[in-house]
Amino acid sequence: MPATRLRRFLSEERWEFAPHEMPAMPGSPGSPEHPNRRRIAYGIIAVLLGLTGGFGSALISANTTTLQGSLGLDPAEIAWLPTVYVMTNTSINLLLIKFRQQFGLRPFAIIFLGIYAALTLGHLFVRDFWSAIVVRAASGMAGAAVSSLCLYYMMQALPAKWRLKAVVIGIGIPQCTLPLARLFSPDLLAMSQWRMLYLFELGLALLSLAGVAWLRLPPTIRRKAFEPLDFVTFLLFGISMALVAAVLGLGRIVWWTNANWIAWALIIALPMFLAAIAIEHHRANPLLNTRWLASSDILRFTIVTIMARIVLSEQTYAAVGLLTVLGQNNDQFGTLFTIIFIASVAGVVASAVTLNVEKLAHPVMLSIGLVAVAAFTDSHSTSLTRAPQMYATQALIAFSATFFLGPSLLFGMTRALREGSGHIITFIALFGIINSIGSLGGSALLGSYQTIREKAESAAIVQTVDPTDPIVAARLQAGGAAVGRVVGDPALRSAEGGALLSQTATREANVLAYNDTFRLIAWLAAATTLYLMFLLIRRAWRARRMAGGEAAA
Repeated sequence: MPATRLRRFLSEERWEFAPHEMPAMPGSPGSPEHPNRRRIAYGIIAVLLGLTGGFGSALISANTTTLQGSLGLDPAEIAWLPTVYVMTNTSINLLLIKFRQQFGLRPFAIIFLGIYAALTLGHLFVRDFWSAIVVRAASGMAGAAVSSLCLYYMMQALPAKWRLKAVVIGIGIPQCTLPLARLFSPDLLAMSQWRMLYLFELGLALLSLAGVAWLRLPPTIRRKAFEPLDFVTFLLFGISMALVAAVLGLGRIVWWTNANWIAWALIIALPMFLAAIAIEHHRANPLLNTRWLASSDILRFTIVTIMARIVLSEQTYAAVGLLTVLGQNNDQFGTLFTIIFIASVAGVVASAVTLNVEKLAHPVMLSIGLVAVAAFTDSHSTSLTRAPQMYATQALIAFSATFFLGPSLLFGMTRALREGSGHIITFIALFGIINSIGSLGGSALLGSYQTIREKAESAAIVQTVDPTDPIVAARLQAGGAAVGRVVGDPALRSAEGGALLSQTATREANVLAYNDTFRLIAWLAAATTLYLMFLLIRRAWRARRMAGGEAAA
């Protein structure tokens, strides 16, 4: 009897669709008309699901320093927590799409949300490194599933004529969680340290589970989707991408040339990736359509999107890193992240309102161009820079981050649908990989560059410090005088003065290095903007030439 009830609970409803209400493809819900009250309910659940999926990563990323102390981890161990999230999140969509196609949306929603909630609950009673890793890995898989559900629920919340706008809003909601996490997570940590973060995450998971259990999505078309080779490809491809994510996430922490496992991870990842591609290239129904992925449009899309994810790391790594070096912390970022949150929401709304399927490259170009302007402005920071001096630039970058994402997704999806529904799996996998690996790669690139520049700037500053220089001597004496009341020995006072001067030199070297990093971001963003402008001008020129040829004929 319990088994029968469970099957009934997980089974899809029977639903008679009108021809125009049929699901667009197996695995996606139908599109019936809903009364307004039900639309509002779908919208509320969509927002809840988006926040649940986004907070799974944002709460950890925003509080790595505090969690490191609370859990007793070293810098390399705490870096594994956000990294392992990406490791499982990157490739799981390869299987999730086929799971929905074969088993339906109802079991997909209940099973993955249930597993996520159960593991989060279990972690409240175990405080060690490996249990945290397991929960983060589960969070990565659940995050991909929950993000898909957010998209589908939002599509039910808006009328059929606004379905593309619903896609833009659904993909943008999880992007607004990082500034929110930085706003209220200090209060959560003050209540009960790390356990309160996991308790909050558990509460969101349970609310999301209750929401999808109470209000079902319209059923989908089901078909047999899985093939034995799917699991072979997933293992080869998923493990190779996970190894690359681990290298990108930990490389700058343990440093690239100091850890032997980085080389071994890349040595293992490359043949596994090539084997997966070789298998898929010769399959009749591939998970990854390699020929389509190698087309010029998709290659250009991949390059531009990766560059966008790299330059958008300006906010999550460079700006926050600079302010942290200058003594700021989450408690002092309240106004800054309130502005960033408002700008992120504005970017989602503006993207949905101005959406034009014929001009999807334009908002992407505008977004990256705004990042170039903001990063160049930030490159003039000094040791006196504080959060208020960055309100405008960080608002621009937050707006750009959410403004570009929806059009970028639709650009690839429209081209995938043009080739046939079978290409959707390939594109969704590609989009997830680009955004996940691109974000990690952006932090790895900027972090490594900042470290290298800090060493160079520090060496340049130290070379100019001459103890016989009257100004340097005065600084040393002033530093010694500052500790004169507690240090009586003149030799120790002189040494303390030198230590204080060294700290000042290190701080100034870090500020100069972050300015160099901002300039690198500005150059990369400007180059990407010019490349997109070139593509648009070339396309317009070809269209005019073709129109002229047809007129002459």
